[in-house]
Amino acid sequence: MATMAGYCKLEVVGGVAALQLESGGTTFGRKGVARLRCGGKTSVNSVRSLGGDGGFHILASVRNCGSWKQVGDLGRRGFKGFNVVAMQGDGSVGQESDGGRGVSQGKPIPVLVIGGGGREHALCHALQRSPTCNEVFCAPGNAGIGKSGDAICVRELDIKDSEAVIEFCKKSGVGLVVVGLEAPLVAGLVDDLADVGILAFGPSAAAASLEGSKNFMKRLCDKYEIPTAKYQSFTDAAEAKKYIKEQGAPIVIKADGLAAGKGVVVAMTLEEAYAAVDSMLVSSEFGSAGGLVLVEEFLDGEEVSFFALVDGENALPMASAQDHKRVGDGDTGPNTGGMGAYSPAPALTPEIEQKVMETIIYPTVKGMRAEGCKYLGVLYAGVIIEKKNGLPKLLEYNVRFGDPECQVLLIRLQSDLVQVLLAACKGGLNGVQLEWTEEPALVIVMASNGYPGKYVTGTRIKNLDVAEVIAPGVKIFHAGTTMNAEHEIVATGGRVLGVAAVGKDIAEAQSKAYKAVHQIDWPEGFFRNDIGWRAVSRLQGAHSS
Repeated sequence: MATMAGYCKLEVVGGVAALQLESGGTTFGRKGVARLRCGGKTSVNSVRSLGGDGGFHILASVRNCGSWKQVGDLGRRGFKGFNVVAMQGDGSVGQESDGGRGVSQGKPIPVLVIGGGGREHALCHALQRSPTCNEVFCAPGNAGIGKSGDAICVRELDIKDSEAVIEFCKKSGVGLVVVGLEAPLVAGLVDDLADVGILAFGPSAAAASLEGSKNFMKRLCDKYEIPTAKYQSFTDAAEAKKYIKEQGAPIVIKADGLAAGKGVVVAMTLEEAYAAVDSMLVSSEFGSAGGLVLVEEFLDGEEVSFFALVDGENALPMASAQDHKRVGDGDTGPNTGGMGAYSPAPALTPEIEQKVMETIIYPTVKGMRAEGCKYLGVLYAGVIIEKKNGLPKLLEYNVRFGDPECQVLLIRLQSDLVQVLLAACKGGLNGVQLEWTEEPALVIVMASNGYPGKYVTGTRIKNLDVAEVIAPGVKIFHAGTTMNAEHEIVATGGRVLGVAAVGKDIAEAQSKAYKAVHQIDWPEGFFRNDIGWRAVSRLQGAHSS
């Protein structure tokens, strides 16, 4: 990547005007610098001088680049965390090291993220840190994504209209599309983009059936001997109830199709199971998604989230994570889309990770290829480690990054995400290794009162700026927010914020995240008070022993 000598640009996170040092003059922003671009010796000297009077703070991760190693001095002058994108010009700095080993650098490209939730905010935050990316668009995005400067939100782009997405990509020179939401994947957006030669990270509509139909996933498991819970499928409520009575409780009832993470009921009594069947097959609360119901055996054990990047042939495991599905403390109440998560998950030992790859991920990739629908994208396996034997079984597949697991994974990722995803799109993951910070991460979801049932929207959320700087390593991801006429952040959804933090250990990450949560002024919201309790208990047990 090359720039003119004597050029420097600081792109600002918080919507403040960017700093440009050229022959014409200087403009100073005051906070939130996301990315530093420099070219030429004069620019380095100019940038170094900002330590005394520039007023920049809240900066993200330092990378020293070639002969511009001295730029790191800014960190010691109170500029915590530069993300320096190496340029070549007068006083060449050379290329920055690979963001992921085995991945080659390429020309910087604009990237488009499809979606507007917490997962997509985390994706934008990770993508904009990449030296391979010169601009991130997010459609439709949300108020927090735009305000943070993690992406340019394109609210007017109809992501259900493939032709509109294609036109935008061509007009904006988009070199990579990352589809965060499951619905556009199932609808075939990636297929449509591929037809016109636009690279997209995500599975085809046929491959997205792994999430779009739980019955399809179960039949694949049967055919390729992938360990999972035994089950039966039903379209008739009476037949389903008859089978439930034969099996007894506890038992699991699942809607076959997409139900926004809420189409699964773990019934502890027969009455709960019957009610779940009626809600899906009789009253049609989930629409067509509940027209077919799976009744599964209840598996006793600890659930973990396992992610792998897949290029159609090869699978690359990501760091482990564990989420909290139940709405209440102590894992009580109904299932949700996720009330918090942390990474890594101590329950997923290297031995179990290898077992998951060998018995679940690799057979799935091979099976999908054999079925004529190669899988390309992130494969998110909900896995349970059975208490009775310590072995993993597949609970379900998602065909996109999990939410809120994506948030804790991507703030730990050290590799160049754009380069890695491009490698996947081109079938080049063989030999790629991902690099992670050893610091654990934890995220707490703040939701509207009433969630996962009926909730009120339009409530004001205050003090977010203070919360995000309450401790080093805190990041607030927006999932369901917008801006009102008074330019205030207001809630628009059930799960609204993801307050994340990294720490030297999981206890410190947990402490930082809750410290930030308690700074947020939102009486109409709630959160669980015990996110990360399993990992913290393990850590305390290790210390005591």
